Order: sequence, then structure tokens, then C-alpha cells
Amino acid sequence: MNKLFMILLTALMLSSVASAEPLTQYDKELSAFSYPFDVRTFNFNSQNQDLSMRYMDVGAKDADKVIVLLHGKNFSGYYWERVAKDLINKQYRVIIPDQIGFGKSSKPEFYQYSFAQLSLNTKALMDSLNIDNYDLVGHSMGGMLAVTFAVNYSDSVNKLILVNPIGLEDYSQYVEFKDTNFFYQRELATTLDKARTYQKNNYYDGKWSSQYEQLLTPLKGMLAGNDWEVVAWNNALTYGPIFAENIVGKFSHITKPTFLIIGTRDKTGPGRAWLKDGVTRELGDYQSLGKEAQRMIKNSTLIELEGLGHMPHYEDYSAFTNAFNQALDN
Repeated sequence: MNKLFMILLTALMLSSVASAEPLTQYDKELSAFSYPFDVRTFNFNSQNQDLSMRYMDVGAKDADKVIVLLHGKNFSGYYWERVAKDLINKQYRVIIPDQIGFGKSSKPEFYQYSFAQLSLNTKALMDSLNIDNYDLVGHSMGGMLAVTFAVNYSDSVNKLILVNPIGLEDYSQYVEFKDTNFFYQRELATTLDKARTYQKNNYYDGKWSSQYEQLLTPLKGMLAGNDWEVVAWNNALTYGPIFAENIVGKFSHITKPTFLIIGTRDKTGPGRAWLKDGVTRELGDYQSLGKEAQRMIKNSTLIELEGLGHMPHYEDYSAFTNAFNQALDN
């Protein structure tokens, strides 16, 4: 009887192993990962190399209103899905680029990343689509990019909407400069559990859901794939402009109506773990940073979302969309 039981148990275990789904692997351009809308390609040459910038272009091509959604550092264009669908219902044409180094776009072996360069790339994309004027939305790192774009190409921007942007304080004043190798080693040590723990604690107030977990799908697949080293290298390179460029200094040069949508619980403070000697400033105090930015940006409106953090468009979509619609309609 014991022998028969062991045979049956072994057969059951083998059957379970055989039926288990293999771990999904993604390459450096997420070729096998489906985005919510059709993905297009803008091919161009930059810094003496041919690059491909992937983007989604949804809504009526003859729409009177056009809006561009700029992603943050830990994500790419796919996370704008729900926002984009609502914008389409509001008769917008929506452009959602993956910046070079992110998502489905090229991951160069070497690239001098700056927000001016990424702005230039985005402007070239919009010019290729023959779109001259548009509203501009930036979340997190995308906010640093959006501010730079709005200053460099003010004639193209109708309205600027910043959703919990980083760069509301000049990190170079407070944070030690680090070589790219420092960030590369940190990226190589990334695990899914580490990423989940970071986002859970820093984005969602210690809470977690299946919706938040889905946002980690691309990372999970790239970690399991064969291209993580080049992805990690680009992730490391893109820290450069975050810590080297003073976005606060650009605030007084913004000339277009600006809306700051700020989840006040946000404490995102890049570099707080390696502050300069003697620095006592608490980075990431969005409760104060939003108000300070609003005072510095002419013709700006601050919309605070009490109790929400760095990802208001996921943490509480109803509260976010009420604020977002206020920005769109004014």
C-alpha cells in the first residue's frame, strides 16, 4: 500500500511540474509584452546611432484636442491605459511615448541622457506626426521631462499638467554625486520582491492589490530574460539627469497654464540614502513641495489629493480623475 501511495504521489508531482506554466521572459524591448493599444515606431538617429522610439497614438486623428502623456522612471507608457481611454471618450487624440531607454523603445549601449535630449526626441516624434500644439502631462520623472519640454518648446504646449512629479527640489544641493556604476550595481541586484516591497511601502502606504501587481509584469519578465544587463545599464544611465539637472530653476520660465496634481502623502525623495555630509533636509515632503512649486510657477494651480501618494492614478482613480478633469477643463 505504501509503495502504491508513493507511486501515485510521484506521478501527481510530475504532473504538476509538467502542467506548470513556464516563467515568461521578455527581451530588452518587451517584444512579447502586450500594450493596451497598438504600438507604433518612430525611427530616428541620435548621438550617432539609429534608435527606435515606440509610442501609442489613439483616438481620432482629426481630433481638435491632442494630449501627450509622459511616463515615470519605474514604468512606461502601458500604465496610462485607463487615463487614455477616458481621454478618448473626451474626444482627445492621445500620444503615449516610451522614452529611449524605457519600455519598448531602444536601449542603447551608450547614450548621454538628459531631459533636454529626451524633450528633443519627443518633439521630433510630434513633428513627425505633424502635430503642432498639445497639452502635456508628466508623472514622476515624466514631470521633470515635461517641465523641460514646456520651457524649451513653449510654443507647442497649450497646458502643462504635472502629477506627483519628482524634481520639485534640486537634488544636487543635498545628495552626493554618484558614478553610474553605483546605480548599475543597484539595478543588477534588483529582484521582483525588492521592487514590490519598495512600491508597496513608498507608493501605496503599505497596501497591495492585484492591480499594483500587474504593473510589475514587464519587470518580472525582463528579470527572467536574457537582456537584464543592458536594461539595468540604461536604468542606471537615466538616474544621471535626475540628480544632475535643476528642474526647480526652470519653474520661473514656464509660460503656459500649469496644474500641479499632488498626492500629499507622497514622500518620494531620490537620493535620501546618500545625502551630503551635514544635510538635514527631509527630501520628498510633498505636503510642502507642491505649495512651493505653485508659488514659483506663474499662472499655476495646485490641486492637492489628501492622503494619496506617488501613484494617485492607481491608488484612487476617482479622486485622481476629478482633479485631472479640473485641470483639463480649465
